[in-house]
Amino acid sequence: MITIKSDREIELMREAGYMVSKTHKYLKPFIKEGITTKELDRLAEEYIRSMGGVPTCKGFEGFPATLCTSINDEVVHGIPSNRKLKKGDIITIDMVIGYKGYQGDAAWTYKVGDISKEKEYLMEHTEKALYEGIKMVKPGARVGDISAAVEKYARSHNLGIVKELCGHGIGTDMHEDPNVPNYGASGTGPILKAGMVICIEPMLNLGTDDIYEEDDGWTIRTEDGKSAAHYEHTVLITKDGYEILTPRLSIGSIHITIPAF
Repeated sequence: MITIKSDREIELMREAGYMVSKTHKYLKPFIKEGITTKELDRLAEEYIRSMGGVPTCKGFEGFPATLCTSINDEVVHGIPSNRKLKKGDIITIDMVIGYKGYQGDAAWTYKVGDISKEKEYLMEHTEKALYEGIKMVKPGARVGDISAAVEKYARSHNLGIVKELCGHGIGTDMHEDPNVPNYGASGTGPILKAGMVICIEPMLNLGTDDIYEEDDGWTIRTEDGKSAAHYEHTVLITKDGYEILTPRLSIGSIHITIPAF
């Protein structure tokens, strides 16, 4: 069932979304050669709890960590470990934060030092595909309008589209109706209404659309071993269009002490 959020619920989701934005901003300076994904996870959990938030992913269906940390050909759901980031890697950090029972969700792909032109291309156009989808959001539009916009942009830039995974509604639960695929036909799917909140999240690959799941039961990789990128925002449908509840925040206002690795 697709739910319409009340003004009070929307305000709580704004708070949850802003916590997600602040945590992404907090982590960004730490994403450098030599740090482990487990250390990033520890930093994130401490920061989230310091704000009064709850790391929703931790324990969800047995997932063991606060963050999903997916490197290079890992599309989503990478489990933090003692693996160290290397120069030339790209890493997607996906997190969900709960606040007073309501959720915010955003993913972003980051580069570790200098990366290849192909990875730069992948990151740039996956992010742009996200915003092509968001542009379609307004009351009366359909979910398929978002899906078609993402697909058109991805295909025009020769990027693979992960079809087995999709965006979703969000509220008191991390995953609610409706599903928001990254491919499809305009004019199809549920009608968007003011007060709905959805997550739009292109997962695009440098090569094939095809993916597989690792033996850990979580990590999803590209079938051909080429890199993937993943960008996601939590988006409120307003009476006039949309509001991004997980805005990107510029570095500067949060004081961070960064250890050497």
